[in-house]
Amino acid sequence: GRADLLSQVSRGSPHLDDLDLNPLLVTVDGADKVVYDRDRPRNEVLDTLEELGIGLVPFSPLGRGYLTGRIDESTPLQSNDFRATLPRFTAQAREANKALVDLLQSTAAGKGTTPAQIALAWLLAQRPWIVPIPGTTKLARLDENLAAAEIVLTTSEVADIGAAAARIDVVGGRYSEAFQQMVSR
Repeated sequence: GRADLLSQVSRGSPHLDDLDLNPLLVTVDGADKVVYDRDRPRNEVLDTLEELGIGLVPFSPLGRGYLTGRIDESTPLQSNDFRATLPRFTAQAREANKALVDLLQSTAAGKGTTPAQIALAWLLAQRPWIVPIPGTTKLARLDENLAAAEIVLTTSEVADIGAAAARIDVVGGRYSEAFQQMVSR
C-alpha cells in the first residue's frame, strides 16, 4: 500500500526499480501541494495527471517544517538555514501564518496525533496517487511521518480542514522574488 511505498522511498530504497512507480517524471511549478499552498498545482494539472495515471510527489509537504508546529515566530533561524532567506519564514510571516498551524494542532489534538501527521493525512486524502515524501534527518520523525498513512480523516474532516485553510491568507512568498524567477523558468 501507500504506507509501504512511502516507507521504501523515505528510507532510501536502493532498488527503485522494485517499486510500483510510473517511470515518467513530471515537473510541475508549485508541486508543493500542501495545506500551505492549497491551489498548487492547479486542479487542471491534477486532473491531467490522474487521466494519464501519473502520480504526484509533492515537494516539501510539511512547509519546510513549519506545519509541524515546532517552529514559531520566536524560533531562531541560523544564517546558514535556507529558510532564513524565505519571505514565508520571517518572524512576522510565521506569526501571521500561525493560524494554519493552530488549525492542524486542533485537529491533531482531537485525533491524538501531531500537526505534521494531520497535514500529511490531509494531503494523502486528496487523491490516491498523491504520495508526499517529507524530508527528515531524524528516525523518530520518519516514523511519525509514516504513521500519517494510517490516519483516516473523514470526508467531513478533509473538507473542514480545506475550507478553514482557504479562509487563511498565507503571508510571505515561498521564495524570494529572484529565487522564484529561477524556479519558474
